[in-house]
Amino acid sequence: MISRQTPFSQKFLALSLAPLLCAATLAHGAAINGGAAIEEIRVTADFRQAPAALYPSSITVVDASAISARAAQHLDEVLNLAPNVNFAAGASRGRYLQIRGIGERSQFVDPINPSVGLTIDNINFSGVGNASTLFDVEQVEVLRGPQGTRFGAYGLAGMVNIVSKVPTADFEGLVSGGVSNYDGREVGAVVNGALTDNLLGRLALQHYGSDGFIDNEFLGRDDSAERDELTARGKVRWLASDDFSVDTTLFYVDVDNGYDNFSLDNNRKTLSDEPGRDTQETLALGITGNWNGSDLFSVTSTLAFEHSNMEYSYDEDWTNTAICDGLACDSDLWGFDWWYASADKYLRSREAVQLDMRLVSKEAGKLFDTLDWVAGVYYYDKQEDLKRDFFDWDLYEQSRFDSHYDTRHIAVYGEIAAPLSDRLTLTVGGRVEEFDGKYRDNRAVNATPSETLWGGEVSLEYQLDDATVLYGLVSRGFKAGGVNGEALGQAQKNNFDDSIIAFLNDRLEFETETANNMEIGYKGSYLAGRWQVRAAAFYMERDDVQLRGWYNEGPLFVGYIDNGSAGKNRGIEIETQWMLTERLELFASIGYLDTEIEDFFILDNDVLVDKSGREQGHAPSYQYSMAAQWAILDNLSARVDVEGRDSFYFSDSHDQQSSAYNLLHASLGYTINNLHFKLWGRNLTDKDYAVRGFYFANDPRDFYEDDQAYIQLGDPRTFGLTATYNF
Repeated sequence: MISRQTPFSQKFLALSLAPLLCAATLAHGAAINGGAAIEEIRVTADFRQAPAALYPSSITVVDASAISARAAQHLDEVLNLAPNVNFAAGASRGRYLQIRGIGERSQFVDPINPSVGLTIDNINFSGVGNASTLFDVEQVEVLRGPQGTRFGAYGLAGMVNIVSKVPTADFEGLVSGGVSNYDGREVGAVVNGALTDNLLGRLALQHYGSDGFIDNEFLGRDDSAERDELTARGKVRWLASDDFSVDTTLFYVDVDNGYDNFSLDNNRKTLSDEPGRDTQETLALGITGNWNGSDLFSVTSTLAFEHSNMEYSYDEDWTNTAICDGLACDSDLWGFDWWYASADKYLRSREAVQLDMRLVSKEAGKLFDTLDWVAGVYYYDKQEDLKRDFFDWDLYEQSRFDSHYDTRHIAVYGEIAAPLSDRLTLTVGGRVEEFDGKYRDNRAVNATPSETLWGGEVSLEYQLDDATVLYGLVSRGFKAGGVNGEALGQAQKNNFDDSIIAFLNDRLEFETETANNMEIGYKGSYLAGRWQVRAAAFYMERDDVQLRGWYNEGPLFVGYIDNGSAGKNRGIEIETQWMLTERLELFASIGYLDTEIEDFFILDNDVLVDKSGREQGHAPSYQYSMAAQWAILDNLSARVDVEGRDSFYFSDSHDQQSSAYNLLHASLGYTINNLHFKLWGRNLTDKDYAVRGFYFANDPRDFYEDDQAYIQLGDPRTFGLTATYNF
């Protein structure tokens, strides 16, 4: 591991911004011939759809062309395009998200409430990130900063909104297939068109598979971390009348991936004898109705149901019973098996129902003829059951842990936009949310967290002209508290020291976290719409920060969530897009992030250690992305992407870090009539980089004497060829 790099210096920031400043000088000093305007992309995650180029908040929209250029199958393969956004794996996919340094990095036993929410076609998928496959997706919207008014308890740090393609009246479709290294294969099909005069439909099916990137040398397998992902989505749009329409989405995803990603030697060669699984089977139904029958307001209502079954299992010792044969740790030399060998399995089932109804004013319905408004109610009820099969080292036998957690959110929200002048608009939004939880488990731990939560936003938006916006905002996000039930129960059951039990008992319920964010931003379009610039600077104060800690006693360990008193997150985000000519388009983004923990204590050898002043986990100081997309001929195109990020701490509870890295991706597309071929590659320099890290003793070859840093490596060099036939 490399040592922590120093935070962004002023010199580095100046060098990073130099290309942008040069481009601005060129844009104002000369006209570029032959360029076309950048195609408008609209944000759908807000109450009213708005152009992304003028949306008064920090947002990145990854469109279908960028998804296709990367041959991206899953959300984690495009997230690096958004500044100050990171993810953690510790699973078959990077399904734990962090925005501006805030977000979870794992889930083991106790339930969590994600800091970064995930919606797919208006359905709340927060906490079940394996569902974020990208086949037939129109765009991915990454909203940075607290989303207290719009998304409530699931938008403390931000929100990821995935929007799939909608049905249209024209009959069309496609079939696609592809192959790639590591025995990668994919096949998909889409059919779209009018079912009747007022009924439109779209059906998309895809299967993606790969042997994965791990060689299990003990079992002689190269597919112990395989990927096997099936996505099916049916969408129907009913145009009931000129004023009323209903969009129905039926979504099914079946992810049956292997999980064997940690090696004692920090490479892609494992020694485990019981590889795990990372599976998710989800069936969801979403129904959204839109009524425009009044001159005063429109009504949008979404009713959604989601059911998921998941397995997360792994070889806990990462080894096999023969690993010490012939070595100093050989059991034959000791007369007994002194090393440990076990597997851990978490079976989760969750059911959720969601109702969101809002009224949005029209021109004739403005209050006092000037004030636009939104008023809504929200209901979300989730039941989550866990069955954990594990080896109990106190009883020295296989054991079962069961827990059940019901949570309910009921909220009212609203927003008012007041024009203070022809160019200046004040917007005030707020949300009050009642949270109730009921937790119980088979270790007789019970808890009923309950609280009234609130958040919102006040913003000023100044329209310099039709293509330029300045904005400033103050927002408050919140994230509900929860329960550390398993940690306390396990400590009591395994007879941990009384001081440890008392420490965990004091943390049976952890508190709600809040984030107060101040942000200023600028968005402009120049050269007749051929060059766009978006920039934001933010400062965020976090209160009662929810941070994960660990306590270990040999093979026994417990994880718990604790509240640090506060934290600071501040930074800058800049994105630019330039249609240099009709055939050449350039993209660039950079994020700077400075974070700090305050008053967070962890247990280390029975001693409380204060982590105050340290940077937060999974919060790299800088992150960048650059791309060039070139239409070489009418039927031949190419794209090259370069991206990178600074090193970052893997956790808040230890000081191990990743290495900084840079990645190179490229694709080449060729079209013959209705047939399109794409040759693509990701991580073309085959860079090793970490997407998760732990720090503990787990190697019997050195008698478990020393804690070590263990990392999960991101995807190596992958390349392939896909073919798509459109009809």
